[in-house]
Amino acid sequence: MTAAPAVPRPIAWRFATVLENRAETRRTRTLILDVPGWPGHQAGQHVDVRLTAEDGYRTERSYSIASAPESAGLALTIERLDDGEVSPYLVDELRMGDTLELRGPIGGYFVWSVRDGGPLFLAAGGSGIVPLMAMLRHRAAALAGASAAERRAVPARLLYSSRTWDEIIYRDELAALVAEDPTLEVHHTLTREVGSTWSGLRRRIDRSMLDEIAWSPRERPHVYVCGPTPMVEAVASTLVAAGHDAARVKTERFGPSG
Repeated sequence: MTAAPAVPRPIAWRFATVLENRAETRRTRTLILDVPGWPGHQAGQHVDVRLTAEDGYRTERSYSIASAPESAGLALTIERLDDGEVSPYLVDELRMGDTLELRGPIGGYFVWSVRDGGPLFLAAGGSGIVPLMAMLRHRAAALAGASAAERRAVPARLLYSSRTWDEIIYRDELAALVAEDPTLEVHHTLTREVGSTWSGLRRRIDRSMLDEIAWSPRERPHVYVCGPTPMVEAVASTLVAAGHDAARVKTERFGPSG
């Protein structure tokens, strides 16, 4: 007799307590959460957050996990959307000691581990940096104390498109990671920066930028692209057209309500 296949258990909703609420930019904040019973996660996964109003109305949104699997607290970085139902509350109202409901971790496609090896190429637009930051934080934690040769076996590059210098999420932390690790490169391009103080790239990610910064297809990099749908589609299709293996170009996109 053949045993019946196991039925996957639903992911449980859990109550999380806010340990810290810190500003990243004018529109984004990071929540550090204590989640009793948290089973652990992989870099690149996300959670569902559920809010319940006093009249019983419920709404849910998905948010990428920003923290490395090695971190003690679970971090979510939220960008406030002016017409959003959930993000204004999470960004503007939630305080230390408050609780919220979440379930996760969710997702097994858009994930990366140091065990997967390198090279690693990441392309982000706006708050699409969040799951990619989890990957970079995981990489830093996993390679802490590693030899130069071990680091060179898992080199990483990030190409990050933001509107302005002040809207770069994790700007100082990214700079610190680069300063500590010569096998990590971070390249910024700004699409709306004005004035003469910024001397770097000043346009949306395009073919020439990718040709200059991304690993060659011959290197067979692991590629992760996250951001607004138009940006993700343009970058992914450009990389595939340039010869990158489509199976190694993984994408995650979001819309104005996601």
